[in-house]
Amino acid sequence: MKRPPTRYVSVHGGDVAYQVVGDEPLDLLYLFGVGSDVERLWEVPSASDTLARLASFSRLIFFDRRGTGVSDAAPDGAFPSWEEWAEDITAVLDVAESERPALLALLDAGPMAMQFTAMHPERVSALILVNSAARVIVAEDYPFGATQDAVAAFIESVRTHWGTPEWNRLVYPGLAADEGTMRRLARSERSAATPSSAALQFESWLQADVRHLLPLIQAPTLVLHLEDSPQLPIEHGRYLADHIAGARLVGLSGTDLGVFSPRMIDHVAEFLTGARPDTEVDRVLATVLFTDIVDSTGRAAIMGDRGWRSLLDMHDDAVREMLDRHRGKEINTTGDGFLASFDGPARAIRCARAVVDAADRLGVAVRAGIHTGECEVRGEDLGGMSVHIAGRVASNAGPGEVLVSATVKDLVVGTSIRFADRGEHTLKGVPGSWRLYAVEGV
Repeated sequence: MKRPPTRYVSVHGGDVAYQVVGDEPLDLLYLFGVGSDVERLWEVPSASDTLARLASFSRLIFFDRRGTGVSDAAPDGAFPSWEEWAEDITAVLDVAESERPALLALLDAGPMAMQFTAMHPERVSALILVNSAARVIVAEDYPFGATQDAVAAFIESVRTHWGTPEWNRLVYPGLAADEGTMRRLARSERSAATPSSAALQFESWLQADVRHLLPLIQAPTLVLHLEDSPQLPIEHGRYLADHIAGARLVGLSGTDLGVFSPRMIDHVAEFLTGARPDTEVDRVLATVLFTDIVDSTGRAAIMGDRGWRSLLDMHDDAVREMLDRHRGKEINTTGDGFLASFDGPARAIRCARAVVDAADRLGVAVRAGIHTGECEVRGEDLGGMSVHIAGRVASNAGPGEVLVSATVKDLVVGTSIRFADRGEHTLKGVPGSWRLYAVEGV
């Protein structure tokens, strides 16, 4: 999906950045919270895919509240109150000419959405709260809340780790193996807020108590909450559902906070439209490259965690440098390997050879496999049989070897690339036999 332009609306002398994407009849206001940056979120595949899927059944409106992302900070340097932040919603809805949208609020954006819904019932058609809470800290009548010590430890973790892959591995453990996503999320967070600013905003949320607003919420409400969240037990979601008239609680499986969860989007779509959205799948012809380190487990055991992590970081940097140099697109990482795509097989072969040589200089043996075929495109991800074939080709390669399918070899006829015939192979899970070729020179 094409990234929409960023526009601004003035609120009390400060500019609030917002975007509008999609043209469906239903208006949906998406409230992200502390880590929101309407520009950078499009650079994170899981986030851009979420935005695109939400826009597939709605006219999606989202913004950076004052003090975060590309919006202005408050003139006096202090963060707005929840009531003042709710004014950002009014301003964005007015300029976007949205009369009565549904509100989708995540985590710390929940109190802002609850405040607005209670204050302006005529402006909200429905409310969806995802992994949020009316109160976070324990109280006599709120026994499942966090202790002050736990809150203090969390805030210190924000100050120490905000804007780093380490922080995102804590928040999104299900994505932790995807180094590319970890780096992009960290970059987006650094753009959205400094560590001290993020800590102050989280502290404002953790100290908030908007339980008194719950009986005033009249909009149909869906509460989505992780069933086994270590940070926010599902009792927080159950409390919301029990105290908002007619609200429904749905538990989500998994380990992440649900921010980029396809399951979350399915529930939101079904709640608002009565049907789950079809996932749009495009098909393109692409050359797919798989690389991985040979015997990475054995190397890690010999080197120890710290030494192996350092070597792996140097390996990852070298691979990404070669991808940039040969116009490859990083699709995913596999812990000790990469999945990348190219618009031409010759560039993929030269990149693979350069990756193998760069890894050899680091004392690491890398193998690679390449196949060209039709791939399924879902957001920034690639899937389908062609990706599977490339992975199987790579698994047949020896240390320092680049193997390609016959399709790839035929497509580069007339170039200076030389091959050696490696014979017929059976690729696990792939029908038929496949003739593979090793790259001997580029």
